[in-house]
Amino acid sequence: MAQQQSAGRPSEAGRTVLAGARIARPSGVTDDGRITIEGTRITAVHSRGDDLGLPPDTAPEGDDRDVPVTVVDLTGYLVVPGFVDMHVHGGGGGSFSSADPKECLTVIDTHRRHGTTSMAASTVTGDLADLARQAAVLAELVQQGDLTGIHFEGPFISPHRCGAHQPELLRDPDPAAIRRLLDAARGTAVMMTVAPELAGGLDSVRLLADAGVIAAIGHTDSSYDATRRAIDAGATVATHLFNAMPALGHRAPGPVAALLEDERITVELINDGTHLHPAVLQMAFRDAGADRVAFITDAMGAAGMNDGTYYLGPMPVEVEDGVARISQGPTAGSIAGSTLTLDRAFKRALTVDGLTVDQAVQALCANPARLLGIDGRTGSLVAGKDADLVVLDAAYDVVGVLRQGSWVVRPPGV
Repeated sequence: MAQQQSAGRPSEAGRTVLAGARIARPSGVTDDGRITIEGTRITAVHSRGDDLGLPPDTAPEGDDRDVPVTVVDLTGYLVVPGFVDMHVHGGGGGSFSSADPKECLTVIDTHRRHGTTSMAASTVTGDLADLARQAAVLAELVQQGDLTGIHFEGPFISPHRCGAHQPELLRDPDPAAIRRLLDAARGTAVMMTVAPELAGGLDSVRLLADAGVIAAIGHTDSSYDATRRAIDAGATVATHLFNAMPALGHRAPGPVAALLEDERITVELINDGTHLHPAVLQMAFRDAGADRVAFITDAMGAAGMNDGTYYLGPMPVEVEDGVARISQGPTAGSIAGSTLTLDRAFKRALTVDGLTVDQAVQALCANPARLLGIDGRTGSLVAGKDADLVVLDAAYDVVGVLRQGSWVVRPPGV
């Protein structure tokens, strides 16, 4: 599959051309396309119809003609941008709540091998001191380029919709507590989930928005009107829409209707077949539109692992048939995150939900990259951006993952 040119010179020192694949470009899927990569960056993306008549192993005029070129034949494969997960707690048996850098790197590596080249680390409700310690560790991983930021999910959420969060650790949001967590994150916090109906909720949304941190509405018992007020105060994301909030009602529409109808809101959806019925997911996608949906994993430590006993923060979790549920305490039986990886979410979008490749790429790549503020370097296959991409076979299974120009998973023959 790989053909080395300029014999004797390592491909790492030159140019790599991925040739022959279907490529998901912002303008649509291109057949028989080519992606040129030098170092960590994409330098060109084109099809044979717009390549200026040059053969795939030839540099344009003005380039160094002596640069070695490696051509990788990806005929029969689909290449999409690297997936971006803005809500993930763990994987590979590890958790971002551990405050153990090695365990956090295990989580990152697990999801990278499933195509997620960028991710924000999500915490779970804990006391403020524990969350601050976790944030200090995660901030280091952001600063060294392994994570894109920190998402605090809890403790400022509703005790009536706490899901897999420990009820006795929940608290009303207040500016001092929020600032303590933001300070611990040292500028790396990108999102915080808040139940806006709690005392101090609207002021907290305003504080976060003013600080440049995404205020996400979730784990909430909010009404329709209270949710509207939170959006006006600056909230821009719905944390796993439908889950951990009142159901849509015909007399009391609740937060779901307010979040779906407002163009300022991007809705997170967990596309694992457990959290949402396919008809509900399709309805949300139609109502919000492709540019307002972000598929997330909400994954806990069992992602990429077998069934068994795990923890989500301090809460014991039993995983059976790939579904994670709290196993003890007052919230026993509650779904505890997911075991999802984004490659499975992408495949399900095309094979079950009836989405197009373009729509799935928006939901898994472009939209979350935009929300996290990293769309200038990733989220689409465009010249000048990082060489972050996923190679999929005809069944939409991952056979290759490239992150910043280095293969995490090598396609066959490379």
